Amino acid sequence: MLLDRISCPADLRRLTPDQLDELSAEIREFIVEVVSTSTSGGHLGSNLGAVELTLALHRVFDSPRDILLWDIGHQAYVHKIVTGRLRGFETLRQADGMSGYPCRAESEHDWVENSHASTIISYAHGLATAQASDQGEGRRVVAVIGDGAMTGGMAYEALNNLGASGSKAIIILNDNGRSYAPTVGRMAETVSRLRVDPRYVRQRAKVEDGLRKVPYVGDHLAWGMHGALAGMREMLEPTAFFESLGVKYTGPIDGHDVVGLEKALRHAVELDEPIVVHVLTDKGKGYGPAEQDDVKRMHDIGAPKPGTYTAAFTEALIKEAENRLEVVAITAAMPDSTGLLPFAEAHPGRMVDVGIAEQHAVTSAAGMAMGGLRPVVALYSTFLSRAFDQANLDVGLHGQPVVFCLDRAGITGDDGPSHHGVLDMVLLSKVPGMTIFAPSSYQEVQQMLHDALEITSGPVAIRWSKTAAPHVDEAEVGSGLTARKVATGTDVCLVGVGKILPACIEAAELLEADGISCTVWDPRVVHPLDPALVVDAASHPVVISGEDGYRDGGVGATLADQVADIALERPAAERPAVRVCGIPTTYLDQGKPDAILSALGLDGPGLAAEARRALGR
Repeated sequence: MLLDRISCPADLRRLTPDQLDELSAEIREFIVEVVSTSTSGGHLGSNLGAVELTLALHRVFDSPRDILLWDIGHQAYVHKIVTGRLRGFETLRQADGMSGYPCRAESEHDWVENSHASTIISYAHGLATAQASDQGEGRRVVAVIGDGAMTGGMAYEALNNLGASGSKAIIILNDNGRSYAPTVGRMAETVSRLRVDPRYVRQRAKVEDGLRKVPYVGDHLAWGMHGALAGMREMLEPTAFFESLGVKYTGPIDGHDVVGLEKALRHAVELDEPIVVHVLTDKGKGYGPAEQDDVKRMHDIGAPKPGTYTAAFTEALIKEAENRLEVVAITAAMPDSTGLLPFAEAHPGRMVDVGIAEQHAVTSAAGMAMGGLRPVVALYSTFLSRAFDQANLDVGLHGQPVVFCLDRAGITGDDGPSHHGVLDMVLLSKVPGMTIFAPSSYQEVQQMLHDALEITSGPVAIRWSKTAAPHVDEAEVGSGLTARKVATGTDVCLVGVGKILPACIEAAELLEADGISCTVWDPRVVHPLDPALVVDAASHPVVISGEDGYRDGGVGATLADQVADIALERPAAERPAVRVCGIPTTYLDQGKPDAILSALGLDGPGLAAEARRALGR
């Protein structure tokens, strides 16, 4: 196999066009095999579409001397393979294995550990600015961004500054037609390519210079030619937007033609200014099931399964919307993963997909609420942090009843540090008037969504984990803003937030076996805490709180403060010992969620051990 002979980008430059086609097929087969058989899944569609583009980039540019940047990293598997990481690829997204994204610790070819979209042009602007400075080393800067990421406002902010600075950078717009897809024809393609051909650029400059030398009317003739060319561009090319920002544009170019891609890239290199190279690719190319997936072309492997918290949310939202015509749902380019596609089918016209634009999603939701709608914003927990300012000042400050439904909260596992949802409770608990629910079962999600929609005085958040949701009897479901007492004891009070409740119940069983009497609470509402829970906790010698969010500034810290206030007038020896168990403020690597939680002491044995230490046993 040709693939076995590729250990570094230089190996690609010795291949013929026919060999490149053969290698492309082998790479696709390899990626499909690894991702489809892995227990950790992976991102499939975008990588299958970016094979030829990646080969062309590594044949034209000299990585790591030249700086190749990838937005999100969903397109970077081929980059990893051709930069010496074929061996070990079977450990993709596994604990102590290969990252699913570019990773600086893995390779000198990786510059940005990036998995939050629309950021890469900003990195490119910064790096290009550095290369143009006295500290520059002459490195060329190339950034690849998908059309989906171009729905994010940060990408346009970066383009604006890149164009204003004039810093030399090449931006590859990998357009697979899923979001941003300008309509162009053959003539536009020909003219567009011609305009960045160095021979054409030089010849046009000579013609303009010659016209300017014509006595009396030279400047008018030159401006006339310039205007005519501009008018033709307006009619035939989708360049107006980019060039209004000071950024050249060329394309569209067939993203599966390595030879054509190389030609366009070499032309772009000769320009001493920023340029967008628009490349058309087919997401999921070469793999039938992906090509036939109309929703997301097998963007990733591992969709929501029945019995998950996400499935509970889908079921509940559809039901609530039947009786509340004012309910609408908002997603930021993830209608499938957040469980909103069935809602859109059940209630046509009541779901809004804003693209990768979380800030806009949240402020738009505030406007909808002001207009009498009840917006439900469904986001991954990790992506909410991108819109915290909007949640705080656009929603919270105005007291708008927006409901935030946060999927993948807590430790998510395979996607690594950028995807763990460990900030939401810390951040949202600091928004005045915010109510935060943390369900511990499938049925609690449904009850909490109903209760959230009953609250009209301010915003509400419901956060749940990626894992399967326990199914419980009606007697084990709370309501309103009250906590639920699961068990009653005298020695230790265990408070388990959401997914951590089963660990608290297991810890109580382990402690009871040693003769230690335990109370267990499901707080349900983590902000504000139920006063009854706080008073009861303060009556125990030891209080153990467990949460799958940051320990500092989280739910347990609030509980500890409130318990301390109640016990303040007691003798020091009689005050409860409160142990706050949560996620340390650090970046956690990829791994299975339960294994990570266990390593952090957030399982039954870990919480029981913490209780014994607090009791001095």
